[in-house]
Amino acid sequence: MRALNDIKKYRSYILYSAKSQLKAEVANSYLNWIWWILEPFCFMLIYTIIFGYIFESGEQYFPVYIFIGNTMWAFFSKTLAASVTMIRNNETIIAKVYLPKYILLMVEMLVNGFKMLVSFGLTAIMMVIFQIPISLNILFVIPIMIIFFMVTFAFGVLLMHGGVYIDDLAHIIGIFLNMMMYFTGIFFSIENRVPEPMCSILGIGNPVAFLLTSTRQAVMYKTTPDLGILAIWFVVAVILAVIGVTVVYKKENTYVKIM
Repeated sequence: MRALNDIKKYRSYILYSAKSQLKAEVANSYLNWIWWILEPFCFMLIYTIIFGYIFESGEQYFPVYIFIGNTMWAFFSKTLAASVTMIRNNETIIAKVYLPKYILLMVEMLVNGFKMLVSFGLTAIMMVIFQIPISLNILFVIPIMIIFFMVTFAFGVLLMHGGVYIDDLAHIIGIFLNMMMYFTGIFFSIENRVPEPMCSILGIGNPVAFLLTSTRQAVMYKTTPDLGILAIWFVVAVILAVIGVTVVYKKENTYVKIM
């Protein structure tokens, strides 16, 4: 309840700070906000050429397949990478003004979430170009995204706390994210390419891989995702988020002293 009240109390700051960060990113850029579309689109072209033609991936609607995967992975990886050093990078603000430290993480998520929303708008255009049929299953994207945000926040708040105490955690997480990218199914279908039992371990035990696959099923293939596994990951994410927020509340007054 304290966390919910604080989020309500600081929602204006969250929105203002996220808006300021987005403006600052493109302030001196000639192409301005177009970079938010151009960057993922260029990566999609590169991955499509490498994995779709050179390595001959047989996934249907492969450019859209890649674009969805890369868009969701970019949100997750950028948020987690930023969360590790978030407290240290905002030491000046934290030392002068009190605010719950996980609010900084929510600002970062809002910034990256806006970019992901822009990319999904381009995904919709690509679906029209490739004439991908849709069904009512596309509505499952809403609960999938809610769980995706919860999972990202849960891991992010734990890493944010750990980053205060472990200087090398940023390097460790950087290596881990680079490795995890290849086990998340961004460039290939885990179900079709990985034999059991690794298929189940990677496809279900890796929440990003599972949610990414569920999004593709709902958006591209008119398939209902596994609602049971979605519910399990939602519960796990809520538990981890509660643990992380509780730890932050207990320890946040010591962060400045440690840094």
